[in-house]
Amino acid sequence: MSISFRKSLIAGAALCALVPAALVSAGSPASAAPQQYQPEMVTALARTLGVDERAAVSRLDREAAQRQRLADLTRGGLRVDGAFVDGGGTLTVNTADPASAARVRAAGLAARTPARGEAALNRVQAQLDQFATRQVPEGISAWGVDVAADVVEVEVGDAAKPQAKAFLAEAARFGQAVRVKNGGRALQTQATVYPGSKMTINGGSGYCSVGFGARSSSGVQYLVSAGHCVAGAPTLHLNGVRFAKGTSSRYALGSNSVDMGIAKVDSGNSIATQVGTWGAVGNIAVRGGQRAAVGSSICKSGATSGWTCGTIKGYNVTVTYTDPNGGPNTVVRGLGSSSVCTMGGDSGGAYISGNQAQGMTSGGPTGQQCTYNGGNQAGKSSYFQPLSDALSYYGLTLNVG
Repeated sequence: MSISFRKSLIAGAALCALVPAALVSAGSPASAAPQQYQPEMVTALARTLGVDERAAVSRLDREAAQRQRLADLTRGGLRVDGAFVDGGGTLTVNTADPASAARVRAAGLAARTPARGEAALNRVQAQLDQFATRQVPEGISAWGVDVAADVVEVEVGDAAKPQAKAFLAEAARFGQAVRVKNGGRALQTQATVYPGSKMTINGGSGYCSVGFGARSSSGVQYLVSAGHCVAGAPTLHLNGVRFAKGTSSRYALGSNSVDMGIAKVDSGNSIATQVGTWGAVGNIAVRGGQRAAVGSSICKSGATSGWTCGTIKGYNVTVTYTDPNGGPNTVVRGLGSSSVCTMGGDSGGAYISGNQAQGMTSGGPTGQQCTYNGGNQAGKSSYFQPLSDALSYYGLTLNVG
């Protein structure tokens, strides 16, 4: 399975349009009470799920309420070893003992005691990452923790390659903690013109999609993006006019990378606190950046495929990206995975769950085709850089509306 680059700033009233309006400060976490959602968000979710708007609101409310109950439990001292939303929409929490499980169930959530749990699986993931650092596992598409299945899943594109065989031999040491999935496609970072990005890069033809606005403790405004979109500190342009310049990227071609980066927004410009949907529905306000659980619904806006949706499949996923220009493969760690469809030009684009910002497009299967503004599309997939990790690393606060 090969994964591809995809890059774009927006034009006109498109995704995360840049406006000179002042940005407001971050708000409080989502309440456990029923949420007030924009009609456009409700319409979009209902259409993509094939349900009526009342059912869409009910789903959003339930996910937000369960997320808040879990946050309350952890603040109260409950030790959690991973959580996920099951097929029925119930947030299931991994616990270590009967007393903890009872507290979880008393809060209206499901509980289980897994054979391994997220912490143990993260340790397996870390050892596989270390192995990949020593030798890029060509032929291995991705590997990451599947909390619901209680395994580290390894996706294999070409098991015949020597590097893939070595990686699989290393993975076999962990026994049933690792599950191998064959038939993966080759992957690459998602850029139409590497490494440039509509955010056009340096005023050229390459482009990426805008992510989220954030600010430093001193009030300096930044665009948070996929790292490969701002590698090399390019100037970023909207409709031919510069609005920002890349300042930091953790992405390095051919290296063990993290696909996060930031660009300083020029004075007089700002990143809107709404996600555009490319005409699918109206703009979606960003109310916070609380990370959604595995299994939660999520949508992304991008310059190539528009507004597409799906569910979160996992976090802390490591992938092997191929270079479309024939360069070395690159191992990228710390990604989220989803069933959202993306294409070339979508990199950096904004992922949102309900009204909570989640991350920016990193990559997806090479040659994947999406229906423009197609909502949920069966059999598709993509990877995103979690926003919360980028904000924490760079010491930034998300701008919300």
